[in-house]
Amino acid sequence: MTEFAGEFGVSVEQCLGGTGLQPQQLWDPTVEVTARQDLAVSRNLLALLSDRPMHPGLEVGLRYHLTTHGIWGFALVSSPTIREAIDVGLRFFDLTFSLGTVRAREAPDGDLQLLLDAPDVPRPLRRFFVERDVAAILTIQREVLPRPLTARRIEFAFPSPADGVSRYREILGVVPVFDAPETVIVVDAEVMDLPLPQSNPHTMTMAVAQCRELLTRRRGRTGCAGRVRDLLLTEIAAPPDADRVAEAMNMSGRTLRKRLAAEGTSYRTLLDEVREHLAEELLITARLPVEQIAHRLGYVEVSSFSQAFRRWKGVGPREFRSAQPADYLGRI
Repeated sequence: MTEFAGEFGVSVEQCLGGTGLQPQQLWDPTVEVTARQDLAVSRNLLALLSDRPMHPGLEVGLRYHLTTHGIWGFALVSSPTIREAIDVGLRFFDLTFSLGTVRAREAPDGDLQLLLDAPDVPRPLRRFFVERDVAAILTIQREVLPRPLTARRIEFAFPSPADGVSRYREILGVVPVFDAPETVIVVDAEVMDLPLPQSNPHTMTMAVAQCRELLTRRRGRTGCAGRVRDLLLTEIAAPPDADRVAEAMNMSGRTLRKRLAAEGTSYRTLLDEVREHLAEELLITARLPVEQIAHRLGYVEVSSFSQAFRRWKGVGPREFRSAQPADYLGRI
């Protein structure tokens, strides 16, 4: 973001205003930029470039290359097919620089729909972050595949820009639909099983193992989100609501929501993360029946669990388990 702003004469110091970050820290691999700081830089960027006719979310997203994401990028590029790359990408999406969410859904005609949102980002910044993620996803796709594929359809849950859609067409390859109910990238079913040219089973095994280790370490960190996860893990069969969690942490519900938002998450997101992680482990490792897993995770109806699982993984729990190879545990 600071490099993009620099192309228009905006200094790094201006971009970092109010974040507590110093320019030299951006090149220090031991420094972690928080969600609050990312939001602050984004807010500064939009304010400093407000007089310029452009779409900064799309433009910044073009700079999020595969190599930007480290080991997560290696896991994608070494996957056997587009389908498996998407599965790995979504499974470890928390390792990206996104502050939004991406989930998969299969359309009736077999096409894959990637639904994007940024529910925990302040509304004035939401379009920037969603458009940044859309452009970043398409940038990665072009770098993974031997020849770029155009998305079948892209829809935005935002109004059409006043200055036209020509730049959207240049960046996205299609003219998107605006004012849609949700932001969606539609991937043609016919390309889902195309092989990736840099597929390498050994590299993928190592990359996925490192992704899982990083994700486990990140989720186990201290902080408000870590404390909420710990509470949810101990009571997942009858998960407390956000206010009860806040009470257990000696704070108000409003304070809890603000602190989680500052860390780039929410109570609902954390509950979904804990349930998704446990569901995957219970399905593959413990081999428990779906009905038992649903009840262990606090679902009254098995159908509710199946719907939630399909939202997380794009397939139902039974389909997910049957699709895993015999060496699944060794791979992850």
